Amino acid sequence: MGVKKKREMQFAVLTICHQDLETLRSFADAEGKNLASLLLHCVQLRDGVLQIHSLKQIVPFLENVDKNNICDPTIQSCLDILAGIYFFLTLKNPLKKVLASSLNGLPESFVTQATYSFILRLQEELDTADLYSYRKVIDNISSCMENFNLGRASVVYLLKDVLRFLQKSLIEILEENRKFPGNHIVQTQLMNDLLVGVRVTMTLVQKVQGPQSDLWNDSSSSIWKSMCGLLSIFTDFVSDDDLLQTLQSTSGLAVVLFIKAMFRPSEKLPGLISSLLLQSADCTRIPKWLKCSCGSLFCADVPASTLLFLCHGTLAMLDWQDGSMGPSGEALLLDTVHVLFTLSSQIKESTLEMFLSRTLASWTNSAIQILDSSSLSLKDHLNGDSSIPRRLLEYVYTHWEHPLDALRHQTKIIFRNLLQMHRLTMEGPDLVTDPFFLELTKSLLQLEWHIKGKYACLGYLVESLGIEHILAIDKTIPSQILEVMGDQSLVPYASDLLETMFKNHKSHLKSQAVTNTWMDKWHETWVFPVLSVLCGGNLDQRSYVIDYYLPRLLNYSPESLHYMVQILQASINTETGSCNHRGALGALMACLRTARAHGHLQSATQAWETLVCSARVKQGLIHQHCQVRIDTLGLLCESNRSTEVVSTEEMQWIQFFLTYNLNSQSPGVRQQICSLLKKLFCRIQESSQVLYKLEQRKSTPDAENWPIREQPSVSLQRYKNFMSSVCNILFEALFPGSSYSTRFSALTILGSVAEVFPVSEGNIQTVYQLSHDIDAGRFQVLLECFTSTFEEVKTLAFDLLMKLSSVTTGQFQDSEKLQDLFQAALELSTSTKPYDCVTASYLLNLLIWQDALPASLSASSAQQLTRGAGEKSAVVERNTLVVIKCLMGNLEDEISQAENSLLQAASSFPMYGRVHCITRAFQKLPLKNLQLVSEWRPVLGKLLLLSYRLSTVVSPVIQSSSPEGLIPMDTDSESASRLQVILNEIQPRDTNDYFNQAKILKECDSFDLEDLSTSVSNIDSSAEIKGKEEKACDVTAQMVLACCWRSMKEVALLLGTLCQLLPVQPVPESSNGVLTVQQVKEIGDYFKQHLLQSRHRGAFELAYTGFVKLTEILNRCSNVSLQKLPEQWLWNVLEEIKSSNPSSKLCATRRSAGLPFYIQALLASEPKKGRTDLLKITMGELISLALSADDSKGRVPQVHALNILRALFRDTRLGENIIPYVAGGAKAAILGFTSPVWAVRNSSTLLFSSLITRIFGVKRGKDELSKTNSELGEPDRHPGMFLLLLVLERLYPSPMDGTSSALSLAPFVPFIIRCGRSPIYRSREMAARALVPFIMIDQIPSTVHALLDSLPNSTDQCFRQNHIHGTLLQVFHLLQAYITDSRHRTNADFRQELSDITVCTRAKLWLAMRQNPCLVTRAVYIDILFLLTNCLDRPEEGKQTALESLGFWEDVRRIILGSELITGFPWTFKVPGLPQYLQSLTKLAIPEVWASLAEAEGQAAAVPLSFSRLLKSSFPEVRLLALDTLLERATSSEQGQTGPPSLLYSMGEEFLLLAMKESHPGCFGRVLKILYHLNPSEWLPQTECYVHLSPKEFLIWTMDIASNDRSEIQGVSLKLASKIIAYHVQSCEKNRDSLTPELRQWVQLVVWSCEDHLPTASRLAVAEVLASTAPLFLTSPQPVLELQDTLSLWRCVLTLLQSEEQTVREAATEIVTTAMSQGNTCQSTEFAFCQVDASIALTLALAVLCDLLRQWDQLGPGLPILLGWLLEEGDDLKGLVQSPHQGEEEHIFEKSEVNFWAETLTFVKYLCRQLFHLLCQSGWQSPHSQKLCDLQRIASEQRHLISQQFRGLPLSAEFLKTVEYTRLRVQEEKTLAVLRLLACLEGEGKEVLRAEDCPREWRQEMAPRPEAAC
Repeated sequence: MGVKKKREMQFAVLTICHQDLETLRSFADAEGKNLASLLLHCVQLRDGVLQIHSLKQIVPFLENVDKNNICDPTIQSCLDILAGIYFFLTLKNPLKKVLASSLNGLPESFVTQATYSFILRLQEELDTADLYSYRKVIDNISSCMENFNLGRASVVYLLKDVLRFLQKSLIEILEENRKFPGNHIVQTQLMNDLLVGVRVTMTLVQKVQGPQSDLWNDSSSSIWKSMCGLLSIFTDFVSDDDLLQTLQSTSGLAVVLFIKAMFRPSEKLPGLISSLLLQSADCTRIPKWLKCSCGSLFCADVPASTLLFLCHGTLAMLDWQDGSMGPSGEALLLDTVHVLFTLSSQIKESTLEMFLSRTLASWTNSAIQILDSSSLSLKDHLNGDSSIPRRLLEYVYTHWEHPLDALRHQTKIIFRNLLQMHRLTMEGPDLVTDPFFLELTKSLLQLEWHIKGKYACLGYLVESLGIEHILAIDKTIPSQILEVMGDQSLVPYASDLLETMFKNHKSHLKSQAVTNTWMDKWHETWVFPVLSVLCGGNLDQRSYVIDYYLPRLLNYSPESLHYMVQILQASINTETGSCNHRGALGALMACLRTARAHGHLQSATQAWETLVCSARVKQGLIHQHCQVRIDTLGLLCESNRSTEVVSTEEMQWIQFFLTYNLNSQSPGVRQQICSLLKKLFCRIQESSQVLYKLEQRKSTPDAENWPIREQPSVSLQRYKNFMSSVCNILFEALFPGSSYSTRFSALTILGSVAEVFPVSEGNIQTVYQLSHDIDAGRFQVLLECFTSTFEEVKTLAFDLLMKLSSVTTGQFQDSEKLQDLFQAALELSTSTKPYDCVTASYLLNLLIWQDALPASLSASSAQQLTRGAGEKSAVVERNTLVVIKCLMGNLEDEISQAENSLLQAASSFPMYGRVHCITRAFQKLPLKNLQLVSEWRPVLGKLLLLSYRLSTVVSPVIQSSSPEGLIPMDTDSESASRLQVILNEIQPRDTNDYFNQAKILKECDSFDLEDLSTSVSNIDSSAEIKGKEEKACDVTAQMVLACCWRSMKEVALLLGTLCQLLPVQPVPESSNGVLTVQQVKEIGDYFKQHLLQSRHRGAFELAYTGFVKLTEILNRCSNVSLQKLPEQWLWNVLEEIKSSNPSSKLCATRRSAGLPFYIQALLASEPKKGRTDLLKITMGELISLALSADDSKGRVPQVHALNILRALFRDTRLGENIIPYVAGGAKAAILGFTSPVWAVRNSSTLLFSSLITRIFGVKRGKDELSKTNSELGEPDRHPGMFLLLLVLERLYPSPMDGTSSALSLAPFVPFIIRCGRSPIYRSREMAARALVPFIMIDQIPSTVHALLDSLPNSTDQCFRQNHIHGTLLQVFHLLQAYITDSRHRTNADFRQELSDITVCTRAKLWLAMRQNPCLVTRAVYIDILFLLTNCLDRPEEGKQTALESLGFWEDVRRIILGSELITGFPWTFKVPGLPQYLQSLTKLAIPEVWASLAEAEGQAAAVPLSFSRLLKSSFPEVRLLALDTLLERATSSEQGQTGPPSLLYSMGEEFLLLAMKESHPGCFGRVLKILYHLNPSEWLPQTECYVHLSPKEFLIWTMDIASNDRSEIQGVSLKLASKIIAYHVQSCEKNRDSLTPELRQWVQLVVWSCEDHLPTASRLAVAEVLASTAPLFLTSPQPVLELQDTLSLWRCVLTLLQSEEQTVREAATEIVTTAMSQGNTCQSTEFAFCQVDASIALTLALAVLCDLLRQWDQLGPGLPILLGWLLEEGDDLKGLVQSPHQGEEEHIFEKSEVNFWAETLTFVKYLCRQLFHLLCQSGWQSPHSQKLCDLQRIASEQRHLISQQFRGLPLSAEFLKTVEYTRLRVQEEKTLAVLRLLACLEGEGKEVLRAEDCPREWRQEMAPRPEAAC
């Protein structure tokens, strides 16, 4: 928001040679008044800006010179020196342009002399012989031709020499370029010089006019010869593929330009160019000079790229305006586009495709220019109905979703120009009725909305035709476009189109308006659908509409805001949203936020007073939906004016928001909160600067900026208080045990405060400084953040401490504390917990940067600077060097020990922590500007050797064929024997005793490495060792493996960091480099070895990260030997892959392990803007290997190639350069799938999966490809068919389908239909789905007819069930698509077409009968019948039902009544397809059951098929479908929808009997759900009659079921039991005591169901139960349960609110909403009837509970229970004291206890606050209570125990014993809270408690309740 300072101009000053300087001095006069003095003064200046001002005085000085002094030698010499200065200055130096501009105003009398001087100087430039000075000369020629009269005159005079020089320079630079093959840096520079030379030559030819240009027609002149020579050079350039494509394309421009300039007569030029492009030139008729210069273009085969560049040159260099070239020009235009169409089918390279699209767009521009004055013939050729526009449309449709964004943009331009071309060819004025536009509009609207190219084309159509034409076709278009805005990839396109449409519509309505109602129509069309989406649309859809569309709508129509607010305010009172819906409140906040951020609200006060009340704002700040909270916060923080004052209300609301929203679980929400608050802080800072200025001027603020007139000092003080309060809240949030999200939010916001409010400097005053509020306690809090297991928290804390360097320095004065911190960091760096070494690195870096190393460490280096002396960078470098030396010393000792025993190292001192700390120290150091270079070199040399030693120690494990299982978890002899086999396989080093033989380590004080036989005979229960502190720990495979792969990881990252950050020594004696070339090569060899030999993914993935850093440096390195290394490595590994050498160490399993990563790194680092030759060659080799089936070399090379291709296609950094190889990769994958070798098939499948993603993008939801591996094992005659079908089912037809054979999908249809005959079930399914997108909607009926006709008749003797099944599946999927297509259902012929299909289906009715023995085909046919009956069984008014008129319903009924559902099943075992058949048959039968029940209603006749019969079926598939139908009806009946509940109640007996005997879990669960949804009064009294259980016994039975661990059944049975017990309580009000045991059992069941070990569904069921029974059991004015039980249920609510699962918290919030919305509780809080977030729901629940205790008069007995919650007497504090590190080493690599949401101390704070508030309000006096005395005693004992344990912890326990330290701190706070409350109850002599007696941290929000919600 701040004003950016204007960047100061810096450029080189002008200088002159010594001779010219002496000349000036000799001519300068003593007074300094002549030109020489002026120029001498200018040259002597050392400021470029001052030199500019001096140069501008030259021409005014010459204008005043006496005409008699024109021939003064002083002036002549000065002009000559000025010419020298001009040519000396570089092209981009502003002095050059200033000098040229000044000399353009030179008096006429001096022009001749000046021109002569410039000619002489230019001649000197042209005579230069230094090739590397050519570029400077070329730049000077260019600058002379650019708006500089003297320069142009000089060039024209020396034109012959200039052309000769340009010719010479281009030839010599090209030769020099060929001397550096592979040196990308040098070649790129030289080719850029060539490019500039070509461009300057073209500029010269275009700008030189007059007599000089006539020399071009004189074949005997030297200028002509130079021109021919240059033309020949350009011809070579345009055909040379080794040059940059930019140079080639520019040369194509130059070729056409030179031919145009030299060829005569010019009338024949278009014909000549046409013959050149069409390759139809007669070489005998071409002029000799042209044949000599560019004969290869006319008389030989020209590459496609060359033709493309020539087409571009033709369009760019010839004059197409107004048809100046006549008919031949029109013919050339047509020939050019035909050539381009031909090239579009030949060119596949992405860069050339891009160039072709630009050329086509250029062609359409040229066509538009020529059409204004063209012939009728050309207009006929370019009319929309002719072939050329059609082919252009085809190009647009095939490329509008091209991966290249720039190419997609060109297709939009082509389409727009195409519309304009057609308009120019039209004769009639009416565009709307034009057939071309009508057809185009129709075809575009019929396309699916997921096609991105559709949007821009529709936008251009709207601009051409108007939106009324589109809306007349379909009024729902705005809603349709809004619907697709849930897809992020479509949002930008959709919002652009909507903006175009609503702008066009408003302009149209405004121009046609007669009354003022037109705005209402516009609102109804464009605004109301937006409000509908905002209130209830899809979550993503709402977000994208707010972000992309709403700002555009309001910016265009600000007056629509009041319409939005009016509509939304009317809806708020009826619904306020939920966790899944923002509701009207959320929509309102979003609209207001957008309006304020874009300046559509004059001030915040206007919004609060006129648009929304303050209560709504508070509701928004704690709304259950996170985006509503964000939008409300955005409304407060965002403003279009950076200096708008933050009002008092806004400050209060921000404080309220921070209290409850720091613990957001969504990373996106946290980022938005922090970003918005930073904007607010910037506003405060900016507006405070205005306030300071006003205070200085003692003036009154104006009304616009200051809604409340008050003194600036008052506002500044309020700002300061607010910021201090905010920081207090944030620091209080960093309490022990706070969650990760709370810490992240608090630290991020504190960092923003420190950044926005810097330390005051100069005249800038800061209203607040964070450093003033930091004391020793808060500094310690920030240090303790380093102990977090989340590195983001460590990073934020470190950055904040660095910003508070003045505070940090002051806290590091205690030398003993420094020593403790440093020692703690060293211990952590060798911890067996990986996250401890990260903590160590942050501590060490903090000590380094704050110059706070212990004095003993600094003194150990005698040559170091005095502490605190020197610049900051020098001190940091010195400290870093000292620390790294210290770490290296420790590391060297540990590596030596690890070489003797890796097991000991893994368990006691894993070395990766030391390396990690060294790497982090390097990353923080500015390594490019080291000052102690001579000291760093030996240190780095030693560090590299240590890294290699460490890698050698651990590499045998990582390079093992099975690194994860290297160490046996068991300690028996069998496991040891297996280990011996593994160790023999990996051939370990002899020096490592552990790897010589498998050992079993006994429990002993030291390592006893005896022989294996001895060890085996003395096996103990566990293999333990004891480290430095004599603590026993298990030696497990996990420990050894983690030690090894993490060590490899850290070494790789260290080496990558060193290569990336350290300067390289070009030669050994160089003084500025730190690493030598040899060291860099050794690092490269290290990476190569470990990437190609490591088997552990964690190891080679991290080695890849380091290797990428190295290759990026090498490709940019100026050292040629280093630059060529990646290429050499690539060729070597490709040869090794191809050789298939048995001795190769490349891993053929594990997806080729690190090999794909190795090649990825080499290719991805290749410069993207170059020709990517390495990629081309590598992809050619790999695809060739992947396609080869040569068994002579084995299949290993093929497997490697497939795995590498997979990795390359997945690598996004290769960008679009990989696209041309997709076809080859797909071919290799499909053919590889046919291999008999499993490894090849597996790798082919993985490659194919990557290709699908690369081609079609990531598919949301469950993809068919996820099942590929499991399906591929089935035998098939054509296994590749499966992969082809996977591709085909993802295609969709082009708009040109049917008009363009190249884009038609029709040829695929017969083959896909044939695939339906496959013997593989899965392939038949795939073929059916793949067929759907290939058939146009209007062709589906005919296709279905043909498929049904191909089915056999019942009389046929021979038929194949596979064929029948495949065909029926295709019919089913086609019908499904046809019926569900909403556009087609509006067609009047829809029902008739379905009726015709029904007739064809009846002809094959035997397939559903028993005549068809195959149940699988019967099932699919019945599914088709089900589709038809559902669609057509709708009676029409006055007509018979369509199915009955056909007699089809009777056929369906006959099938059902004759089926096995009636007659019974003859099979005694399950035959193939039986479950599928049963499901299909039951789905078809259920509508018949409903129809039969409707017909039999009121009659005594028995129905043939009933639900009772279905429920008695022995097959669970039948029962499950019947129960699902009944459950759906029960649910709809309960919700008040229409339905016959009487049927359900009449089936009570069946439900109860089924509940008792049902064994299928799904069916059992649904029976219980049905009973739950029915009223217990209707069926519960019948239990004794039907199942011989009394209602109480049935209740107990239900609760017993709920005690089981089956989540779904347990949840529904708990809900059923709760409903039953509520029924009992309500129906037995006078005899509730008899229910006491059952009530207590139910409460225990509810409490048990809240436990964490149970599934989430269990806790969700509890939340639903408590929400439904809250009015009865939780908030009843007369408690039903005993107080202990009631409080137990409330404790369940609080437990659920603190759950780590968001769904559980949201469900628990509904309980609180219900509880605080009852008649007796709605006054307890200000948020009754509001949807609130779980964070505030916790404190609201406690507020309601405390208020209920007061209402129930149960404060006395209730208070000890609530205080007991604080103490949590179940905590085993004594056990914790006795075993302070118990469990620490048992799971040595697991993180400590991590909380993502629940914060114990937050609950403690809220409960204490509410209890104190309750005691103050009620005026309750504490009676003497034994329970309170017991609590006092227990709390005192706990405090004493905690103090003892604190004394037992080591120094720096917060770092070394973080878990124990945090637990003790939390327990201490809880104990102190209880003691404080008890002390307050005692009152210390006071009779009544007062609010001011409350501790400060509890006082928040204890003020009187503000206004109620509106």
